[in-house]
Amino acid sequence: MKKVVAILRDYFGVSQQEARGMLALLTLTGFLLALPLAYRQWVPDQVPDTSASNKRQLDSLVALLEKDKIADDDRSDHHPEHTESVVESRKIDRFAFNPNTIDSESWQRLGVPRWLADRIVRYRSKGGQFRKKEDLLRIYDFSPELYADLEPYIRLSEDKTSGKSPDSYPNPFYKNKTNTDKAVPYAKPAYSSDRFSKPVLQSFDINTADTTELIKLRGIGSKLANRIVKFRDALGGFISTEQYTEIFGLDSLALSELTKYGQLQTPANKIPINTASAETLDRHVYLTKRQAEIIVNYRTQHGPYTSPESLRNLRVLDARTIEKLTPYLEF
Repeated sequence: MKKVVAILRDYFGVSQQEARGMLALLTLTGFLLALPLAYRQWVPDQVPDTSASNKRQLDSLVALLEKDKIADDDRSDHHPEHTESVVESRKIDRFAFNPNTIDSESWQRLGVPRWLADRIVRYRSKGGQFRKKEDLLRIYDFSPELYADLEPYIRLSEDKTSGKSPDSYPNPFYKNKTNTDKAVPYAKPAYSSDRFSKPVLQSFDINTADTTELIKLRGIGSKLANRIVKFRDALGGFISTEQYTEIFGLDSLALSELTKYGQLQTPANKIPINTASAETLDRHVYLTKRQAEIIVNYRTQHGPYTSPESLRNLRVLDARTIEKLTPYLEF
């Protein structure tokens, strides 16, 4: 019994009293799980007695069911067009579509399962957009085979009017009101070059930028900007541009813009691992509440951590988590 308590204490990083409580809880759980098996083993199944009248009624019901089944088979054999119409109604309807505008029912007509269609609509309602055809593959569980079937029908609308110059307007000539037989050149309006010039974006520090700086980037609106700031604050600051891919809802355009202009100039905040509380550790993106509590309990029992290698003694932290967490810890 003491060995089991010691194993639980070392494995979960808990105290002696907590390990005993866990052992008692495991013992009770095992007893409750084994109780139904023991009951079925000791108590034989009792087959209810069926009287002769009940048997006759059951036989008549079975006969009626078999008769109805035979009648249905005969109807389907004599009316093949009926079955063909049912199959035809279930065929997939492929048509040209814009993934940024169609609703859930249209997705289902294209052959997309209902749960996946609802997931796409929810993604768009949260500010997500499809800038390229390949962005559909960013939807969780959107299979490459389904994408290959739908790719020829995808139509992404683009605003082509904003790039027109004054020279591209139609009807370059018009008739003079005073002389209908003579055509004179169309007088171009005086356009200011500043009116059509876009503001030049400057690189900024991603670890200090606010939402007003982020919404200047293409593909990032107010909701997505707030999400980026919340993720950064919970993280303690970005240490690599590869972490941008961990932000939910970033499509290819927003990710490209953020990588291009969001620079890493300010170092990330670090957590003192040997003094931080479980609540402080739990607020970090890479740690769960259970992991934070075990880190604190292990530190209380075995002393302070000296290096990232000392975290490998905790079985709740794998090598990947320790690698991602190390830049945010101060030993």
